[in-house]
Amino acid sequence: MKIIELPIEFEFNGQKNYIYPSLIILNNDLTLVDTGYANFITLIENEILKSGYKMMNLKNIIITHYDDDHIGSLYDFKEKYPWINIIAIEIESKYISGEMKSERLIQAEEMLKTMSNSEVDFGNWFIQQLKNLKHISVDEKVHDGDMILDDKCRVIATPGHTSGHISLYFPSLNSVITGDAAVNEKQELIIANPNFCLDVDNGQQSLRKIKNLKAETYYCYHGGKFSL
Repeated sequence: MKIIELPIEFEFNGQKNYIYPSLIILNNDLTLVDTGYANFITLIENEILKSGYKMMNLKNIIITHYDDDHIGSLYDFKEKYPWINIIAIEIESKYISGEMKSERLIQAEEMLKTMSNSEVDFGNWFIQQLKNLKHISVDEKVHDGDMILDDKCRVIATPGHTSGHISLYFPSLNSVITGDAAVNEKQELIIANPNFCLDVDNGQQSLRKIKNLKAETYYCYHGGKFSL
């Protein structure tokens, strides 16, 4: 069993950006953690293939939370590879499936009311991005503490960024996939953009929770791999 990060390069506002979805390899099965923005499926496929793996072996996609940079291409993956098992914590599944309006969209609409004129265009664009998301049902709903992937991976509730955010702990690898519970900024683990954190106090508690695991490696979606 091993975990590799998939560096996905893209341009935003004329600047080069990266996200780092994780790929878990267990026996011959692949599990992707988070799917990037809409239309990122080809970028992620290319990185998986470049790493020497085959898309036919992609068995699961785990979603850490419902933000558009994490579920944007989920619908496309399921449409192209219908056998994929989509895994998410039950709290987040209602937002991923579109059964309920997402907390992030509610937050964005509230923030728009107090934005300056120079910020309104971005605010409207961001709201539209969230409304354009293609929703899809979750196949396997998990809970805090559940052991998944042949009991090699423990689901850890790390709320704050969103109310149902999860991270993934791998005891045998002494590794954590953080989602947005932690970002790697200049080789330091910090909470993701506090302005988008729905509950900063919970976010700080969740950060302490995964730091207290004292893992050797933290796979951060933003900032990339952090090793002690």
